[in-house]
Amino acid sequence: MGRKRTSGLLNRKGIWHIDKKILGQRICESTGSSSLEEAELYLARRIEEVRQAKIYGIRPKRTFREAATKYLEENQHKTSLYVEAMHIKILDKFIGDLSLESIHMCNLQKYIKEREKNKVKKRTINYGLQVVRQILNLATDVWKDEDNLSWLHKASKIELLAETDRNEPYPLSQNEQIRLFNELPLHLQRMALFAVNTGWCDQEVCNLNWKWEVKIPEGSVFIIPAWRVKNRKDRLVVLNEVAHQVIEEVRGTHQDYVFTYKGKPVTRMLNSAWIKARKRAGCPQVRVHDLKHFWSALTCGRS
Repeated sequence: MGRKRTSGLLNRKGIWHIDKKILGQRICESTGSSSLEEAELYLARRIEEVRQAKIYGIRPKRTFREAATKYLEENQHKTSLYVEAMHIKILDKFIGDLSLESIHMCNLQKYIKEREKNKVKKRTINYGLQVVRQILNLATDVWKDEDNLSWLHKASKIELLAETDRNEPYPLSQNEQIRLFNELPLHLQRMALFAVNTGWCDQEVCNLNWKWEVKIPEGSVFIIPAWRVKNRKDRLVVLNEVAHQVIEEVRGTHQDYVFTYKGKPVTRMLNSAWIKARKRAGCPQVRVHDLKHFWSALTCGRS
């Protein structure tokens, strides 16, 4: 006869789950294990954590993975969430199993060194560090458990790297713009021309949607919804004559997205076609972001 399993453990599709009331607090969660022995050890730890919190006010230890999961679940509305999720996935390999109290600059050095070894720009590494900083601050100042204890007593200071490898802005000359645009395929040429005449960045152009267009007697404008804008306020974009002409050239090619290629939205302008075109044009250093500087120069020249 097999031994009696611990009360409060249920097997669901091969994985043991906890469903138990401990000192007035109900715990319903997965142990993440198919082993009864491991599940019992996990339950024993959770019982002791609740007991420590209820009786002595000692907060349970939580891992970065638990905190990152909570962060992602609570921020589904953020336009940058897919980027943050990508950084969290990379960070998880280095600090996922560490408790929040154990996360500091020393324990982040492996992550930093590995990213540097892979030739990742310091600005990109800093993005990941900022995500860590934000999660730790939320765990300290915002997130509370059932006993009103914060997830973390005090967040360690997360310092950013000096961005010594950052590319300086490169303002396109008019001649360089003409050479580059002549080498771009038509769909990218239109997107680049639109970017130059609006000052928009890569993702703003790629995500432009027809449902944001508002017709006016002079032509049309676009009202970008707040969830797509950094300051979370609707943004009115008035098109000049050139930008409006580009819009008319692509009208009707797609039901939702303004700029597409072979019936699908373009996810990024800085792709292989862009890289080959700028090389042929003799300006291999030009990024999509540099189109904004040419727009600024045009704007200043008109003032």
